[in-house]
Amino acid sequence: MNFKLLYPLLILVGLVPFTSNAQLLQEKEAFTHADSLRGNLTAPRACYDINYYHLDVKFDIDHKAISGSNLFKFTATHDFTLLQFDLFANLSVDKVVYKGKPLPFKRDANAVFVTFPKTITKGSKDQFTVYYSGKPTIALNAPWDGGVVYKQDSLKKPWVVTACEGVGASIWWPNKDHLSDEVDSMLISISVPKGLKDVSNGRLRKVTPLKDGYTKFDWFVANPINNYDVVANIGDYVHFGDTYMGEKGKLTMDYWVLPTSLEKAKKHFSANARPMLKAFEHWFGPYPFYEDGYKLVETPHLGMEHQSATAYGNHFLNGYLGYDMSGTGWGLKWDYIIIHESGHEWFGNNITGKDLGDMWIHESFTCYSESLFIEDNWGKKAGQDYNFGLREGINNDSPVVGPYNVNKEGSGDMYPKGAVVLNMVRTIINDDEKWRAILRGLNKTFYHQTVTYDQVVNYITEQSGKNLLPVFDQYLRYKDLPILEFATVRGKFSARWIANAKDFAMPVLVRAKGGEYKFITPTTRFTPVDIDGVNKDNIEVDKLNFYVGVLVD
Repeated sequence: MNFKLLYPLLILVGLVPFTSNAQLLQEKEAFTHADSLRGNLTAPRACYDINYYHLDVKFDIDHKAISGSNLFKFTATHDFTLLQFDLFANLSVDKVVYKGKPLPFKRDANAVFVTFPKTITKGSKDQFTVYYSGKPTIALNAPWDGGVVYKQDSLKKPWVVTACEGVGASIWWPNKDHLSDEVDSMLISISVPKGLKDVSNGRLRKVTPLKDGYTKFDWFVANPINNYDVVANIGDYVHFGDTYMGEKGKLTMDYWVLPTSLEKAKKHFSANARPMLKAFEHWFGPYPFYEDGYKLVETPHLGMEHQSATAYGNHFLNGYLGYDMSGTGWGLKWDYIIIHESGHEWFGNNITGKDLGDMWIHESFTCYSESLFIEDNWGKKAGQDYNFGLREGINNDSPVVGPYNVNKEGSGDMYPKGAVVLNMVRTIINDDEKWRAILRGLNKTFYHQTVTYDQVVNYITEQSGKNLLPVFDQYLRYKDLPILEFATVRGKFSARWIANAKDFAMPVLVRAKGGEYKFITPTTRFTPVDIDGVNKDNIEVDKLNFYVGVLVD
């Protein structure tokens, strides 16, 4: 996801009130039948694995309408006659065609259920085509809302793009709209009025003038892609390009901007994108989509991590619209949207959470990637300072992990808090080469896969050789910070954790003031602090790298 939540910059002035009993992972929230249809991997969805789409859509910009079709090629995962795909109810399903004949279907909210004339058997490969039309939801404040953005450029020419992360791709095209199933490859055909261009994901295969005054642009995506990344960018675009010699050879870098932006873009894009690729290939491994190339596309909204076609609307400014998220100054040395959204190519696009409740996998790692970009260019201390500055945006208002099966994200803290936690985990591991190997290993082990919370956390834990499960649980599944309490117990200066997570025993760096930091590993019971000369008056915790509450009795 792009940085959709411009988190409030609230300074943490004291300890977050701590709940003595383990709080519920989520506040009770009412979810509808439609939420479950959208978020749950029900039997009519789980019955098929999507292999290929051909999305073929015409944009009638004057009437803010679209019409077209989507071909579904799939493999049956078990026997079925009933199948679900998704399309928002304000768009019409004109017909569903199977083997040349229409199939019966019925709607339930934004879900469409299709009945096949005979059983589709497990392991068989089959296909059907959905024809649809209508006026899709207009996104008035993308990327904070979803749908189609209708704007004009400075020369009054149409500038129309899609952005649908969170709300779902079925807001503008029919698909199996669940994060757990990424299509293996895809052809995207977008027809636009003559004189305009479409820029979508992957590589441009063909441009075809049509008899009705439209032009069709065919883009092919050779790699798996999640639904919300699929994009149409329509405008009076011009193109320039570059190449980067990376870990897997020559990577094409294509840039599509408005003519009035061309000269600014030529300087700005390369100055950010090339060092980004250098830093992220170092930390995360090869760019995951060499076959589809790397693109930046100027858009009328701020930005979005559309795979191999990153949306860019930061006005060629450093920072986030000229603002430093960390308040340290380091965030003004690079373009936030280029770095952050490109980081999603590794976390979000290469590795994708199976459920929207685990959007932290996308956002926490990508927010953390910003400090690694700084470290690669200005040193580790600069990256740590930036990461520390992000704390001002943490609210600790609700858990980072959202409820599952209802298409609901967790707290916006997934950005800064997630980044801070990953830096803390790195500090606990205390081996930067091992940490780099873990980050690269994640992208290699789960290359082009959808994953769960347990898969990611277990991998880091196993590779680190440390029990990090309670650490991730405390910071991601609960909203409260753990409190490190110091007290004199039976004549000895001791420490314990007050925490929600079971068996919480996180190592932490402490020292007597002026001395060297040393790891201690308190549990939820008081144990003596094994550091010479330390007492309640001189105890210091490494607050730069550890995000904890401290209580000294």
